Amino acid sequence: MMSPDRAFKASILVVDDKPANLRLLSQLLSEHSYNVRPVLSGAQAIAAAQALPPDLILLDIKMPEMDGYEVSRRLKDDPRTSLVPILFISALHETEDKVKAFEAGGVDYITKPFHADEVLARVRTQLMLQQLRRDLETELAERDNLIRDLQAYAHSVAHDLRSPLAGALGFAQLLDDPSFPLENEERQEYVRVVVESLEKANSIIDELLLLAEVRKSEISIEPLDMTLIVAQSLHRISILVAESGALITHPESWPLTVGYPAWIEEVWVNYITNAIKYGGRPPVIELGASHSDNGEVRFWVQDNGNGLSVEQQAMLFVPLTRLEMTRATGYGLGLSIVQRIVHKLNGRVGIESRGISGEGSRFYFTLPIAETGDASWLGPDMA
Repeated sequence: MMSPDRAFKASILVVDDKPANLRLLSQLLSEHSYNVRPVLSGAQAIAAAQALPPDLILLDIKMPEMDGYEVSRRLKDDPRTSLVPILFISALHETEDKVKAFEAGGVDYITKPFHADEVLARVRTQLMLQQLRRDLETELAERDNLIRDLQAYAHSVAHDLRSPLAGALGFAQLLDDPSFPLENEERQEYVRVVVESLEKANSIIDELLLLAEVRKSEISIEPLDMTLIVAQSLHRISILVAESGALITHPESWPLTVGYPAWIEEVWVNYITNAIKYGGRPPVIELGASHSDNGEVRFWVQDNGNGLSVEQQAMLFVPLTRLEMTRATGYGLGLSIVQRIVHKLNGRVGIESRGISGEGSRFYFTLPIAETGDASWLGPDMA
């Protein structure tokens, strides 16, 4: 539904060849905070609407040279103005006049002499309907984008799921085959492979569900306890950290920003996991943050891997991208989700790397700074 702010700023083109009528309508609408653009002829109305389409047109019918019916038809034939609602306002009161107005593209009809309250009520209704139409168009566009994304991801997810599921199925069949005797150690190893394969498949499904959640969810932005969020992120991947021998350092305190804690945790998990996979051996990883001059804080994860070329960097944060690198699967789907999360929280994502071995890459994301006076950093004591 249209917000009051939207209604107050609505642009209304008023068309009447009688200056007195034009002044009366313009004054009435201006007093109610509408942005009124008055014109005295049909030709002026068409030119004004084409130059800057209004939110609504109030159109007289009986005008010299070009009547309101013709003005309406021309505006409806022009893609630039075809969706602008036209409210006819005329001294003509016969049913056939009103029918003709609707056939010409009008959405409503007010008979002169008019009552101010009626004009305002009908204007509000048409502006509300116009905004509802725009909202619906936005929702449909978002749905179309989601469908395209899901179609694109379907191939990637099917490919990524096939490998772990095939592995799990193969070893499970061996475990279930009485003609294939196994020693206890072999059996345990096969069970381990099945479990790891299913865990991988489950993580892929979790990513897809998270992507769907980010696309449709309305969330509440709140101040972030980044110390707690980072700690929870590291706890989630503690086994991976231990197995890789990764050395991870991070500040004791963080700039205070706003966002959605659960999603920011996913961003850290993704960035740190990639730093472990693509970092040196052993991975040496640094987490950090810095203020910028535009009301943002940049958070980053620095690894000690081989770095990324300019060409590889250009491929990142693009759906379905896969970097053919050893020891790990691709970045693609995870970074696509990261980008959607951060953009929805009014931030940005990016990477800095010179492609030099051992110098690594720095993946970053930004978030808006919280407005909290002097409590600009949150550490262990929660300033």
